Amino acid sequence: MSTIAFVFPGQGSQSVGMGRDLAMTSPAAGAVFAAADSALGEPISELIWAGPAEQLDLTEQAQPALLATSIAILEAMRERWAQAGLVAPQPAFAAGHSMGQYSAFVAAGVISLEDGVRLVRERGRLMQASGQGRDGAMAALIGLDDARLPELVAAAAAHGTFVVANRNAPGQVVVSGERAAVEAGAELAKGFGAKRAIVLPVSVAAHSPLMAEAADGMRARIAGVEFRDPVTTLLANADHRPITTADGARAELVEHLTAGVDWVGAVQTMQAHGVRTFVEVGPGKVLTGLIKRIAPDVDIIPADDPASTDRLLSLAASAAD
Repeated sequence: MSTIAFVFPGQGSQSVGMGRDLAMTSPAAGAVFAAADSALGEPISELIWAGPAEQLDLTEQAQPALLATSIAILEAMRERWAQAGLVAPQPAFAAGHSMGQYSAFVAAGVISLEDGVRLVRERGRLMQASGQGRDGAMAALIGLDDARLPELVAAAAAHGTFVVANRNAPGQVVVSGERAAVEAGAELAKGFGAKRAIVLPVSVAAHSPLMAEAADGMRARIAGVEFRDPVTTLLANADHRPITTADGARAELVEHLTAGVDWVGAVQTMQAHGVRTFVEVGPGKVLTGLIKRIAPDVDIIPADDPASTDRLLSLAASAAD
């Protein structure tokens, strides 16, 4: 059984210029960006490579930009293995953090690249519009004992909708909901032992009940898209259950808008099933940093780092033995 997992980052990993050098040197990567441009009917590659950052950071732009860049990195990796006469290793799992699920689904053959970028463009628009009239917010809590989370949620919920959106690493969570509740929760968290509580500069309460309208919109949008059974086992964001069918994949892309992301549980599940090497397939090293905290004994390879080239070649060579 494979001991490798491919993991895909979500919104927040984007940066101006990501994937530009790769597209210049890898025909496979360049083809991904060209296909994304064609699918969207606009040159999103120009925005990715030249900015401005304030436009790239918009949810409806950042999400297709990240998907295109992540799949470009994946295809360049596969191209490099083929050029070296190596067979691309088959991962045991493909898992995405929030919007990164779409990248994982493309990588696992569930949806096409073209459908993927169109879906996340719509996802971004629907998320921005969802919950209108209810001021949404999110906050990062650092250093809070996970055992205190239920107590914090109960106390903050007295001020409005308040949920745990992301459990990213031990002692690192993101909460989401109505602004009054999130701001109150951030203050309460300090009393519960959090070292830092930072209200984030966003207006979208992702992974909360405020995304119900977005979930309904995505359900309707996904209904018209072809889904296939994954060639690699996927994991649900909220409860890290395996996703092995097209119907399960459809349900996940709707449900995860209002449910949380338990990244700690996902990594631990993969590790429990024998994964020893995680490859972060996307721009930056956000997931690399989180996985180091969750599972310090595993090997982690950030595919976007040019210094990882030899490690990726060795990975494919070892998998073939």
